[in-house]
Amino acid sequence: MAPKERAKPLFGTARLISLGLGVIVIATVASGPDGTGATTPVAAARGNRPALTFSSLDGPVTPDEITSFKDYIRTLTPAADNIRNQWAQGHSGEDTKAMGLVYEVSADRAILDRMIGFCDAVLSERNDLAERPVGQHVLWTGKVDPAWPNDVTTKPVGTGGEQGDPVGHLANCARLILRTPAIWQTPVATGDPHGYGTTYLDRAKRFVAEADTAVDRHILARLLDVSKGNRQYFAADSPYKGGQPVPWNQQMMFDYAFQNLAIAHQLLGDDPRRVKTYDSLVQASVDWFFSSVRTYTDHAGKPAYDWGYAPATNGKEDNNHGSLDCAGLYRAYLSGRYKITPAMLAPLANTFVDVMSKAPRHYAGRIDGADGAGNSAPTEYVRSGWLLMAEFRPDAYQKLMNANFPGKTTTADDQFSRALMLKSRRHKTRG
Repeated sequence: MAPKERAKPLFGTARLISLGLGVIVIATVASGPDGTGATTPVAAARGNRPALTFSSLDGPVTPDEITSFKDYIRTLTPAADNIRNQWAQGHSGEDTKAMGLVYEVSADRAILDRMIGFCDAVLSERNDLAERPVGQHVLWTGKVDPAWPNDVTTKPVGTGGEQGDPVGHLANCARLILRTPAIWQTPVATGDPHGYGTTYLDRAKRFVAEADTAVDRHILARLLDVSKGNRQYFAADSPYKGGQPVPWNQQMMFDYAFQNLAIAHQLLGDDPRRVKTYDSLVQASVDWFFSSVRTYTDHAGKPAYDWGYAPATNGKEDNNHGSLDCAGLYRAYLSGRYKITPAMLAPLANTFVDVMSKAPRHYAGRIDGADGAGNSAPTEYVRSGWLLMAEFRPDAYQKLMNANFPGKTTTADDQFSRALMLKSRRHKTRG
């Protein structure tokens, strides 16, 4: 992941934040990603959550499933900072992405309002906007940049691919608002505790403007070098992987930001140059990935892929980061903007179904079917990015869904939200 991923968190960080429910609460954050891409639950913030329940694992998304999700997200509290990537692949980052996916499936405004509350929180925690101890840290650039540092205990304070996700949350939320013009002039139901905009349109415009600021003043100004055909490299003087190609999973974080900003600006009709710039960056990333994979025929006679953790590395990507790669590519595919076809994604599905699925409750830790340790350790469940690939292997859909949700319940909103998106698209395709 990003620099200092395994650093100790700042325990006991507490401050006032908006929950998006018209109230202010104190959030105390004790932990975040554990270095494997999973997260360590915080009892006070994550305990006693209701189960997320499916009506069925196939067919249309039901009102009861949406109600189950709404009941679940009411129990969530936004992280108080981005220490250990809590707004990237930690709890709050995954919560925010889940809300966006389920809003797209349901168009339920209560879910959008909750997402807005989380985006209010992440924006308020940006380094240049937040007070100490959350913000006002001099980064490796020598400035108090508009960024979300994930470790402020070491010097210089570094940044990496995790910077894409907070920007992506803001841009994604704005995109969802801008796609719903009927609510533009309506005051946001949960109020405006941070002064970010009274109406939904005002809030969307502010989120876009602040996302652009993070890109203009940190991501493209200092963190990334995109001078080589728009391909993403870390800046030569970056303390994290200086001069090296950005690993694929981290490119997917930046692509999350660029893709949603491109669409948001297109919907606003305010800046064609930015639309072109952002789209060009995502297209270069997507093209680089598909030109780098090695295609081979798996034991079932189907095309499969082998690729590494980063461009120009040997293959055998691990299960964890491979899932993140798939989730990012699927997100780009759904946008319809980057020339990704089902035929290009089907080998990803084949890789998981034919190569990595070794036995019931045994999914290989690497994409070549081998097991290792850490990120390469096998799992007993299907990670959510791989689950999305069932769209391109409909014959494996029931098997993968049943593997993850044998009792039709889960407490993982990343799994539930992606399964609802998958189920919804499958139902619409089948008519």
